[in-house]
Amino acid sequence: MIEAITCKTKWQELLSLAENPDFYYTHSYHQVSKSTNEHPVLLNYTNGNSSVLLPLLIRDIENTGLKDATSVYGYAGPLTINLDSNFDQEKFGKELDAFFNEHNIVSVFSRLHPYLEHQETILEGLGHVNTLGKVVNIDLTDTIVDQRAKFNRRLKTYLNKSRKSCTVIKGNIEEHLDDFIRLYHQNMNRVNAGDDYYFSKDYYKSILTSDEYESELSLCVCNETKEIIAASMFMKKGKIVQYHLSGLSEAHFKLNPIKLIIDEMRIKVTNEGYTYFNLGGGLGSREDSLFRFKSGFSKDFREFKIWKYIVDEEVYRELNSTMLNGQINGNTSDYFPLYRLKNKMTLLS
Repeated sequence: MIEAITCKTKWQELLSLAENPDFYYTHSYHQVSKSTNEHPVLLNYTNGNSSVLLPLLIRDIENTGLKDATSVYGYAGPLTINLDSNFDQEKFGKELDAFFNEHNIVSVFSRLHPYLEHQETILEGLGHVNTLGKVVNIDLTDTIVDQRAKFNRRLKTYLNKSRKSCTVIKGNIEEHLDDFIRLYHQNMNRVNAGDDYYFSKDYYKSILTSDEYESELSLCVCNETKEIIAASMFMKKGKIVQYHLSGLSEAHFKLNPIKLIIDEMRIKVTNEGYTYFNLGGGLGSREDSLFRFKSGFSKDFREFKIWKYIVDEEVYRELNSTMLNGQINGNTSDYFPLYRLKNKMTLLS
């Protein structure tokens, strides 16, 4: 049987029992991440002593009475509690299908988590899992010295110079949130990021004030001018530290302030006993300049995958036909769910 959890207390209770519950799974992050027509749920499948938790944002399909589901920005997919060799994946799949059909959910999309095992096994036979790219991990179980030994030579030079020109400090929301937003938007404009990478001020404030995980705002100050020239958000939960968002002043790009912020956080969270420091990947999971910047810190790459599941093939085809009026070509046919491409085309027109 599958139970749809929406209550914060119950959601937190289940997460506390799960293996490696990252901050992306929390109730508060789902609340701040949802759009106006999206409803966060934590699906809880229990069989014996084993449970599978699947967080989703369920949303209406306009003018149809039907729904679909997606995941939050970041890394999600199934979490497990006491998963053992007796887990019946086929039975789980049937129960999940029954839930989706009962609630008129036509398709499901979820980003998966690069650091969690068993996700593909749990989802076997339910749609398709595709690898989009790689993310960069710094192994915090290495010593601080051994971690640095794995940096590329150019990064070490940049960091040495940056430490002479800049100082990293811990920020606070009341005084520094506007600085972060200004720098973050500058950065997104510079790399021509899509609309999905921009958020409201309430979003930034909410994710930094949640009591379900530890967050930290790090700032880089230019020693000469005392100006804040870069800022980054880090989230910590369980064994994982996430490098979530960052921004920097284009005028101070050559001082490499973001590299220094990451390095200072690397040292701090190693001393705090965390295991993984996820720097993420490139924009759109590409191996671009952003990915190359991150990979200077480590060559411990993890695969970033997505899950696409069409629950009802016939209804899915009908939605594509009705909502797109044949406007499908080779450049758009991989978009999922395809019938929502109309909304994206509207935004771009």
